Amino acid sequence: MEVFDGFRSALASNRAQFFRDVPSGPFYGFNREGATVHEGVIQNWWRQGMMGSAKAHYDGIKAFSETDQTDDLKAITVPTLVLHGEDDQVVPIAASALKAVKLLPNNSLKTYPGFSHGMLTVNADVLNGDLLKFVTN
Repeated sequence: MEVFDGFRSALASNRAQFFRDVPSGPFYGFNREGATVHEGVIQNWWRQGMMGSAKAHYDGIKAFSETDQTDDLKAITVPTLVLHGEDDQVVPIAASALKAVKLLPNNSLKTYPGFSHGMLTVNADVLNGDLLKFVTN
């Protein structure tokens, strides 16, 4: 995916700036008009990123953007909840969740209008309820 090529280039050219730009923008949707920006979330993302290995991050972007998970998804037989933000600028829903649910034999799909890739952090109040509902049914 093109976005990941850009991520690798940005990471390689200025790692510290990469770990500020991604959470400030597309990861949490903070670049959207009217978004509530959480500076502490951005700073924490930067802190975690700078503690990690630059090579591992670079290689990790390649691995998660280029590895075919088709056979793995087909092999999962337990009930599986797939959650996805409909405004995910990092991993668009059509390229991931909508394909995954076709491969998962026992799936439940829940999508969230306006939610970003970082929805588990910035929308935990909504998602936690849905997760609890799924695991208690």
